[in-house]
Amino acid sequence: MSSGNVTGRTYREAMTGGAGVQASLDDIGTPLCDVTFVVVDLETTGGPPTEAGITEIGAVKMRNGEVLGEFSTLVNPGQPIPPFIIALTGITNAAVANAPSVATAVSSFLEFSHGSVLVAHNASYDISFLKGASARFDLTWPTHRVVDTARLARVTLQRDEVRNCKLGTLAAYFAVSVQPTHRAFDDARATVEVLHKLLERAGDFGVATLEDLSQFTSRVSPAQRSKRTLADRLPERPGVYIFRDELGTALYIGKSLNIRQRARSYFTAAEQRKRMSEMISIAATITPIVCASELEAQVREVRLIHEEQPRYNVRSRRADIEHWISTPLRGVPRLTISRNPVGIIEGSHHSLGPFSRRSVAQEVQSSLEQWLGLNSWATEKSISDPMVSVRQLMSGDARQFISFATERMHALAAGEHFEEAAAWRERLEQGVAAIVRMHRLRALSQCTELVAAMPTSSTEWEVHVIRSGYLAAAGQIEPHAHPGILIDALVAAAAHVEPRQDPAPAGLTEEAHLILNWLERPGVRIVRSTGELAWPIYCGGGVLHDVRAAKPGRQGSTRDGTNEPVVRPVGPLSRERVSRIASS
Repeated sequence: MSSGNVTGRTYREAMTGGAGVQASLDDIGTPLCDVTFVVVDLETTGGPPTEAGITEIGAVKMRNGEVLGEFSTLVNPGQPIPPFIIALTGITNAAVANAPSVATAVSSFLEFSHGSVLVAHNASYDISFLKGASARFDLTWPTHRVVDTARLARVTLQRDEVRNCKLGTLAAYFAVSVQPTHRAFDDARATVEVLHKLLERAGDFGVATLEDLSQFTSRVSPAQRSKRTLADRLPERPGVYIFRDELGTALYIGKSLNIRQRARSYFTAAEQRKRMSEMISIAATITPIVCASELEAQVREVRLIHEEQPRYNVRSRRADIEHWISTPLRGVPRLTISRNPVGIIEGSHHSLGPFSRRSVAQEVQSSLEQWLGLNSWATEKSISDPMVSVRQLMSGDARQFISFATERMHALAAGEHFEEAAAWRERLEQGVAAIVRMHRLRALSQCTELVAAMPTSSTEWEVHVIRSGYLAAAGQIEPHAHPGILIDALVAAAAHVEPRQDPAPAGLTEEAHLILNWLERPGVRIVRSTGELAWPIYCGGGVLHDVRAAKPGRQGSTRDGTNEPVVRPVGPLSRERVSRIASS
């Protein structure tokens, strides 16, 4: 292939986004035609950059294809030039004897290149010597952006076009007018022409701004680069985005406060996940779903992942799988794990949950069985009626279990069985967390209709209609609008919801946790409610807070996969209790 038919776009078209090609950032960013580039090349003594053994600096300043200035000087490195370097460059010790010092030459170059984007071939080499000189001679190194034409060539040219990306090879391939000669100024001028040709080629990939160029030369796979245009027309609004293949099958579903910005990130070097690169190579379209609020986007993401089962999503695909610890209505006292809760009978709970992982349900079951004396290895049965006690626990009174687990922890710690004491600390947290989680969910699900609002600015509010733990509607109250009329309209348009078996919420449990977390955010106001968001005073919220707060590095997620905040739901905060839990 000759250089004449490398591309259908000229350099100036590539710089301005012309020839009918829309700028990829829709006028966001710095157009290449407005960027001042300084193309630089150095000759050195071949030593380490920290010694700053520079023998020559050559540079060309350009903007929009026009040369604005040139810089060329020999440099006295302050050290002998090795014979093999003299043979390569022709620069002798005598030639640089009266040349400016490294400090003077680099200082002059920094003044020449001020405010520009530096360009060099194998830029890390030249820039490292300039930085080394700046550090050695106490010169201020500016925060230049840097473009590496070698890297640009690797991501722009195909392997069958050039055998390598050396400057001499590229100069010959593009038939530039100035060939590199291992002299700084000639090599800089050759690099200028190579840069022009590479920018023309990059323009075919939608590179029209400096930001595009930075992303394009990052470590981005060919598949990522070729699919960048999929995100160009997406809305810059909160919502959900769905990557689909050519058959319309969902590949990956995500959410963001800015759909377009988040989708674009999948085509940059910031995306390093191997499975995402594979997904992008298959994707044919991106479907946006604009949402009224961040909460609606979070909920829609969970629902869509559960409904469409996209193969590249890991979380939420099995959001409907729940495990409950249940007691029999009659017969032998025992605890079983089932997929559905036993309903509340005569005001008494017969189930504890839900757990998203069966393994966690089994651990809590084992802890309760040891407390109740139901294990075959139990040495004592201090509870006369185990089923009455565990149903009392499930109904929201965890005091007996908390007392048992705390005493066991103290006894083990006093006997210096610290690992076993720590294990019971985990059992205490898991058991109480399950009780608190269930009653939080039940309180929400018992509200057949809950309307809540949160200010998003001084004049705007986001409003949600929640029915039995299911997000039925979401909307925005704009400035100067009548809030009562808009709320009534939102309630009238909200989805009809059928409640599930008490204490389970009507929707997915993960959705209900998202709603609860939003309701607990600062600034949220309850507009109207058919029930009370409250749970039993003895369910253990205070103890759970204390246990979690005492654990170093505690984050908001739990072993059961839920995102529960470390909050104190009820009761006064006792310093003595905090000290006791922490010391245990």
